[in-house]
Amino acid sequence: MAVVTAASSAGVAHAQTASPYPSKPLRFVIAFPPGGPSDILTRLLGSKLAESFGQPIVFDNRPGAGGNIAGEITAKSPADGYTLLMGNNSILATNAALYKNMGFDPVKELAPVTLVASQPNILVVNPVVTAKTVKEFIAYAKAHSGKLNYASSGSGAAAHLAGELFKSMTGVRMTHVPYKGGGPALIDVLAGQCQLMFATALAVQPYLQSQRLRPLAVTTAKRMPSQPDLPTVAEAGVPGFEATTWHGVVVPTGTPPAVIAKLHAEISKVLQMPDVSSRLAAQGAEIIGGAPPMFATYIQSEIPKWTKVIKDSGARAD
Repeated sequence: MAVVTAASSAGVAHAQTASPYPSKPLRFVIAFPPGGPSDILTRLLGSKLAESFGQPIVFDNRPGAGGNIAGEITAKSPADGYTLLMGNNSILATNAALYKNMGFDPVKELAPVTLVASQPNILVVNPVVTAKTVKEFIAYAKAHSGKLNYASSGSGAAAHLAGELFKSMTGVRMTHVPYKGGGPALIDVLAGQCQLMFATALAVQPYLQSQRLRPLAVTTAKRMPSQPDLPTVAEAGVPGFEATTWHGVVVPTGTPPAVIAKLHAEISKVLQMPDVSSRLAAQGAEIIGGAPPMFATYIQSEIPKWTKVIKDSGARAD
């Protein structure tokens, strides 16, 4: 657990006199371990919010169960605006179809604040895999049928479902190995325990630069501006393939509308800061933003889409 302290005591005094919220430290729950995309994004956003609010932000990493542990902790917290969660595909849209009992209902018990960003996943392989293109990888995987392991940040995570979608569209046989976060998953791909991963661009970028991992393609419909020479999976041999990771801030249902509105306004300001937008863009993340109703509508559109993928592929929580 780490704390980002506000810039100055003067800022705290100003926040307390100007508005009753926030008047004490906030907790930002993170569903995955340090080092993964959720952790990186949350700490970047939270550090700026601490300065803006004039209050400390406590970062609370609660990994496990594909994000359900963090989701339940947040859902059961007081609805006062002092507990925030960086939600993602898994927690808000796919886990309900993968787990018999999540411990909470994300639609009923979590209130959307804003959709923060969308990130392309990159199909990366350990250099031990000789393939240098998607078509070569499909041939390699079929030649080593059932012998390849693909890592993910957890059962039901975007990396897991991207792998299942890839398997169903190409006919390759690979074994899914779930981890408690993108950081631990990448460590084992780097070590060769797993041979590949559909990793978020935000988390994998340093390893591409050091050539410790080889990128084959991005999972979005369009190429990444920061990686213009890297083809999409669709154009590299699997037409129609598309899978992204998205993150958005939610709070317990029942949080006062005025508090949600203030959180949305301040987060929107942070996302427009040049140093924040440039850092995220360099990592391949696309800032989205949007009002709470827009985020709610987006979540509702994602649930049936990925529920179908889960049912068609036979994916389940391990």
